[in-house]
Amino acid sequence: MAAVVGVVAVLVQSCWMAMATLNSGSCGTETKCSGFRQGNVPVTGSEDIMKPKAFGTCSNPVYEPLRWGCDAKLANKICAHNRHYAEHSGYFEKTNFLKEVDREHATTFYDPMTLKPLFCAPQDRTFKEFELESRQHGWPSFRDKEVNWENVRVLPDGEVVSITGTHLGHNLPDKDGNRYCINLVCIAGNPTAPTS
Repeated sequence: MAAVVGVVAVLVQSCWMAMATLNSGSCGTETKCSGFRQGNVPVTGSEDIMKPKAFGTCSNPVYEPLRWGCDAKLANKICAHNRHYAEHSGYFEKTNFLKEVDREHATTFYDPMTLKPLFCAPQDRTFKEFELESRQHGWPSFRDKEVNWENVRVLPDGEVVSITGTHLGHNLPDKDGNRYCINLVCIAGNPTAPTS
């Protein structure tokens, strides 16, 4: 009986810790994001992903509120009714992102239309390196290991999208490899937002 109670206590504690991690948006202290597929990257997709749906290229508008004080109206425009344009360079610096993000652990970034995890950063670099690269280019910039390839695709023209049709940004490779410049509003999904 004591062994059963001990197992139940461990399971309850594990569930509580998982919920706390989900609510904070942190990936935890792992060096790899759980569930993030690696291998041949980038994973490509076809234009069919972006065919018209009920709300532009998506099935619905963003789930509000977005994280970091991101603008839902801008997110709906950029994520679902756009294929080429982006939020203004440096937009992420004008939000609460740099004030609120966990600088000690990797952060999971969610699709605001579906709340599916899309990116987890930083991986194999410090937050300071992630921030510096993002500031230099004007948008949050992710590398191959930071992409959740279960939910993200790169189209033939370099457009980066979710598998459900959310426009995210573009792949703009540099001397270090693939660099995914992503609109913060398109990855500011709040995993605790009401979905109804």
